[in-house]
Amino acid sequence: MKIAERAVLVTGANRGIGRALVEEALQRGAKRVYAGARQPFHHSDARVTHVTLDVTDDAQIQRAREQVGTLDVLINNAGEMPFDDLSDRAVLERCLAVNVFGPYDVIQAFLPLLIRSRGAIVNNLSLLAVAPVPVIAAYSMSKAAALSLTQSLRALLAGRGVSVHAALGGPVDTDMVRGLDVPKSSPESVARAIFDGLERGDEEIFPDPTSASVAESWRSGAAKALEHQYAAFVPETARA
Repeated sequence: MKIAERAVLVTGANRGIGRALVEEALQRGAKRVYAGARQPFHHSDARVTHVTLDVTDDAQIQRAREQVGTLDVLINNAGEMPFDDLSDRAVLERCLAVNVFGPYDVIQAFLPLLIRSRGAIVNNLSLLAVAPVPVIAAYSMSKAAALSLTQSLRALLAGRGVSVHAALGGPVDTDMVRGLDVPKSSPESVARAIFDGLERGDEEIFPDPTSASVAESWRSGAAKALEHQYAAFVPETARA
Protein backbone atom coordinates (compact mmCIF):
# COMPACT_ATOMS: atom_id res chain seq x y z
CA MET A 1 0.00 0.00 0.00
CA LYS A 2 1.77 3.11 -1.26
CA ILE A 3 0.27 6.44 -0.25
CA ALA A 4 1.02 8.31 -3.47
CA GLU A 5 -2.17 9.04 -5.42
CA ARG A 6 -4.32 7.48 -2.69
CA ALA A 7 -7.26 8.88 -0.73
CA VAL A 8 -6.69 8.84 3.04
CA LEU A 9 -9.05 9.54 5.94
CA VAL A 10 -7.57 10.40 9.34
CA THR A 11 -9.80 10.72 12.40
CA GLY A 12 -8.71 13.02 15.22
CA ALA A 13 -6.83 15.01 12.62
CA ASN A 14 -6.77 18.43 14.26
CA ARG A 15 -3.80 17.93 16.61
CA GLY A 16 -1.00 15.69 17.80
CA ILE A 17 -0.41 12.49 15.88
CA GLY A 18 -3.50 13.08 13.75
CA ARG A 19 -2.23 16.39 12.44
CA ALA A 20 1.18 14.82 11.80
CA LEU A 21 -0.47 11.96 9.88
CA VAL A 22 -2.23 14.46 7.63
CA GLU A 23 1.06 16.23 6.88
CA GLU A 24 2.89 12.95 6.26
CA ALA A 25 0.22 11.73 3.86
CA LEU A 26 0.59 14.96 1.89
CA GLN A 27 4.39 14.58 1.88
CA ARG A 28 3.97 11.10 0.39
CA GLY A 29 1.82 12.36 -2.44
CA ALA A 30 -1.70 11.48 -1.34
CA LYS A 31 -4.23 12.75 -3.87
CA ARG A 32 -6.82 13.50 -1.15
CA VAL A 33 -6.65 13.65 2.64
CA TYR A 34 -9.90 13.76 4.56
CA ALA A 35 -9.19 15.34 7.95
CA GLY A 36 -11.81 14.12 10.40
CA ALA A 37 -12.22 16.32 13.47
CA ARG A 38 -14.96 17.60 15.73
CA GLN A 39 -13.85 21.20 15.20
CA PRO A 40 -13.23 22.99 11.88
CA PHE A 41 -9.89 22.07 10.33
CA HIS A 42 -8.28 24.56 7.97
CA HIS A 43 -5.34 23.66 5.76
CA SER A 44 -3.58 25.55 3.00
CA ASP A 45 -3.19 22.45 0.81
CA ALA A 46 -6.17 22.04 -1.51
CA ARG A 47 -5.87 18.25 -1.23
CA VAL A 48 -7.10 18.43 2.39
CA THR A 49 -10.84 18.26 3.00
CA HIS A 50 -12.21 18.83 6.48
CA VAL A 51 -14.80 16.29 7.58
CA THR A 52 -16.79 17.07 10.72
CA LEU A 53 -16.50 13.82 12.63
CA ASP A 54 -17.12 12.90 16.22
CA VAL A 55 -16.59 9.12 16.20
CA THR A 56 -19.26 8.68 18.88
CA ASP A 57 -21.92 10.41 16.77
CA ASP A 58 -23.65 8.05 14.33
CA ALA A 59 -25.19 10.88 12.32
CA GLN A 60 -21.82 12.57 11.81
CA ILE A 61 -20.26 9.27 10.74
CA GLN A 62 -22.95 8.78 8.12
CA ARG A 63 -22.61 12.36 6.85
CA ALA A 64 -18.85 11.87 6.61
CA ARG A 65 -19.41 8.69 4.62
CA GLU A 66 -21.59 10.62 2.18
CA GLN A 67 -18.91 13.31 1.84
CA VAL A 68 -16.10 10.89 0.98
CA GLY A 69 -16.23 9.64 -2.59
CA THR A 70 -13.44 7.09 -2.70
CA LEU A 71 -11.15 5.83 0.04
CA ASP A 72 -7.96 3.78 0.08
CA VAL A 73 -6.68 4.18 3.64
CA LEU A 74 -8.63 4.70 6.87
CA ILE A 75 -6.60 5.69 9.93
CA ASN A 76 -8.54 5.50 13.18
CA ASN A 77 -6.54 7.91 15.29
CA ALA A 78 -9.15 9.71 17.42
CA GLY A 79 -8.88 8.73 21.06
CA GLU A 80 -9.41 9.72 24.65
CA MET A 81 -6.99 9.08 27.53
CA PRO A 82 -8.02 10.08 31.06
CA PHE A 83 -6.00 9.31 34.15
CA ASP A 84 -8.18 7.06 36.33
CA ASP A 85 -8.23 4.19 38.82
CA LEU A 86 -11.34 2.36 37.56
CA SER A 87 -13.44 3.77 40.40
CA ASP A 88 -15.80 5.58 38.00
CA ARG A 89 -17.63 3.39 35.50
CA ALA A 90 -18.55 6.43 33.41
CA VAL A 91 -14.87 7.02 32.62
CA LEU A 92 -14.50 3.46 31.39
CA GLU A 93 -17.67 3.70 29.32
CA ARG A 94 -16.43 6.90 27.69
CA CYS A 95 -13.08 5.30 26.81
CA LEU A 96 -14.82 2.31 25.29
CA ALA A 97 -17.16 4.58 23.34
CA VAL A 98 -14.33 6.64 21.83
CA ASN A 99 -11.52 4.09 21.56
CA VAL A 100 -13.42 0.90 20.65
CA PHE A 101 -16.94 1.53 19.41
CA GLY A 102 -15.87 4.72 17.62
CA PRO A 103 -13.35 2.96 15.36
CA TYR A 104 -15.75 0.04 14.94
CA ASP A 105 -18.55 2.31 13.72
CA VAL A 106 -16.25 4.28 11.42
CA ILE A 107 -14.89 1.06 9.92
CA GLN A 108 -18.38 -0.31 9.29
CA ALA A 109 -19.44 2.92 7.60
CA PHE A 110 -16.45 3.11 5.26
CA LEU A 111 -15.91 -0.60 4.68
CA PRO A 112 -17.71 -0.73 1.32
CA LEU A 113 -15.33 1.91 -0.05
CA LEU A 114 -12.29 0.07 1.31
CA ILE A 115 -13.44 -3.23 -0.15
CA ARG A 116 -13.94 -1.52 -3.50
CA SER A 117 -10.41 -0.09 -3.45
CA ARG A 118 -8.82 -3.14 -1.75
CA GLY A 119 -7.59 -0.67 0.81
CA ALA A 120 -6.17 -0.62 4.31
CA ILE A 121 -7.24 0.18 7.86
CA VAL A 122 -4.77 1.41 10.48
CA ASN A 123 -5.94 1.53 14.08
CA ASN A 124 -3.65 3.77 16.09
CA LEU A 125 -3.51 1.96 19.41
CA SER A 126 -0.79 1.88 22.07
CA LEU A 127 1.64 -0.42 23.83
CA LEU A 128 -0.88 -0.20 26.66
CA ALA A 129 -3.00 -2.58 24.59
CA VAL A 130 -0.44 -5.24 25.48
CA ALA A 131 0.48 -4.21 29.05
CA PRO A 132 -1.68 -1.74 31.02
CA VAL A 133 -0.47 1.28 32.92
CA PRO A 134 -2.59 1.13 36.10
CA VAL A 135 -3.00 4.91 36.42
CA ILE A 136 -4.47 4.96 32.90
CA ALA A 137 -6.55 1.86 33.44
CA ALA A 138 -9.69 2.61 31.42
CA TYR A 139 -7.62 3.72 28.43
CA SER A 140 -5.46 0.60 28.70
CA MET A 141 -8.53 -1.63 28.77
CA SER A 142 -10.05 0.10 25.77
CA LYS A 143 -6.87 -0.23 23.74
CA ALA A 144 -6.62 -3.93 24.60
CA ALA A 145 -10.16 -4.36 23.28
CA ALA A 146 -9.29 -2.32 20.18
CA LEU A 147 -6.28 -4.58 19.52
CA SER A 148 -8.54 -7.63 19.64
CA LEU A 149 -10.94 -5.86 17.28
CA THR A 150 -8.04 -5.17 14.92
CA GLN A 151 -6.83 -8.78 14.96
CA SER A 152 -10.33 -10.13 14.38
CA LEU A 153 -11.03 -7.78 11.48
CA ARG A 154 -7.65 -8.62 9.99
CA ALA A 155 -8.68 -12.25 9.62
CA LEU A 156 -12.26 -11.51 8.64
CA LEU A 157 -11.42 -8.93 5.94
CA ALA A 158 -8.32 -10.52 4.41
CA GLY A 159 -10.39 -12.44 1.91
CA ARG A 160 -12.11 -9.23 0.84
CA GLY A 161 -8.83 -7.53 0.00
CA VAL A 162 -8.67 -5.17 3.00
CA SER A 163 -5.54 -5.21 5.18
CA VAL A 164 -5.85 -4.25 8.85
CA HIS A 165 -2.92 -2.89 10.86
CA ALA A 166 -2.32 -1.86 14.47
CA ALA A 167 0.08 0.92 15.46
CA LEU A 168 1.37 0.07 18.94
CA GLY A 169 3.19 3.20 20.00
CA GLY A 170 4.90 4.28 23.17
CA PRO A 171 4.72 7.77 24.71
CA VAL A 172 4.38 10.58 22.16
CA ASP A 173 4.82 14.28 22.88
CA THR A 174 1.16 15.32 22.67
CA ASP A 175 -1.40 16.88 24.98
CA MET A 176 -2.65 13.44 25.97
CA VAL A 177 0.55 12.40 27.77
CA ARG A 178 1.83 15.78 28.90
CA GLY A 179 1.40 14.65 32.53
CA LEU A 180 3.69 11.63 32.14
CA ASP A 181 7.33 12.30 33.05
CA VAL A 182 8.84 9.85 30.56
CA PRO A 183 10.83 10.16 27.31
CA LYS A 184 8.51 10.92 24.42
CA SER A 185 8.80 10.70 20.64
CA SER A 186 7.66 13.48 18.33
CA PRO A 187 4.30 13.15 16.54
CA GLU A 188 6.07 13.73 13.23
CA SER A 189 8.47 10.80 13.68
CA VAL A 190 5.61 8.53 14.76
CA ALA A 191 3.50 9.51 11.74
CA ARG A 192 6.41 8.72 9.40
CA ALA A 193 6.91 5.34 11.04
CA ILE A 194 3.21 4.48 10.84
CA PHE A 195 3.16 5.11 7.09
CA ASP A 196 6.47 3.27 6.69
CA GLY A 197 4.97 0.25 8.45
CA LEU A 198 1.81 0.42 6.36
CA GLU A 199 3.80 0.58 3.14
CA ARG A 200 5.86 -2.45 4.28
CA GLY A 201 2.70 -4.34 5.12
CA ASP A 202 3.49 -4.76 8.84
CA GLU A 203 0.52 -6.21 10.72
CA GLU A 204 1.71 -4.48 13.90
CA ILE A 205 3.61 -1.23 13.57
CA PHE A 206 5.98 -0.18 16.36
CA PRO A 207 6.57 3.48 15.48
CA ASP A 208 9.02 4.74 18.12
CA PRO A 209 12.09 3.60 20.07
CA THR A 210 10.10 2.49 23.13
CA SER A 211 7.73 0.30 21.16
CA ALA A 212 10.41 -0.89 18.75
CA SER A 213 12.21 -2.50 21.68
CA VAL A 214 9.44 -5.11 21.94
CA ALA A 215 8.74 -5.56 18.22
CA GLU A 216 10.88 -8.66 17.68
CA SER A 217 9.58 -10.49 20.74
CA TRP A 218 5.99 -9.67 19.77
CA ARG A 219 6.34 -10.89 16.21
CA SER A 220 8.03 -14.14 17.27
CA GLY A 221 5.95 -14.67 20.40
CA ALA A 222 3.17 -17.05 21.38
CA ALA A 223 0.39 -14.46 21.13
CA LYS A 224 1.21 -13.70 17.49
CA ALA A 225 1.48 -17.39 16.66
CA LEU A 226 -1.93 -18.03 18.23
CA GLU A 227 -3.46 -15.15 16.25
CA HIS A 228 -2.31 -16.73 12.99
CA GLN A 229 -3.45 -20.16 14.16
CA TYR A 230 -6.93 -18.92 15.13
CA ALA A 231 -7.31 -17.03 11.85
CA ALA A 232 -7.72 -20.45 10.23
CA PHE A 233 -11.16 -20.69 11.87
CA VAL A 234 -12.47 -18.09 9.42
CA PRO A 235 -14.55 -20.08 6.91
CA GLU A 236 -12.84 -20.72 3.61
CA THR A 237 -15.72 -19.02 1.79
CA ALA A 238 -14.98 -15.79 3.70
CA ARG A 239 -11.28 -15.98 2.89
CA ALA A 240 -11.68 -16.64 -0.80
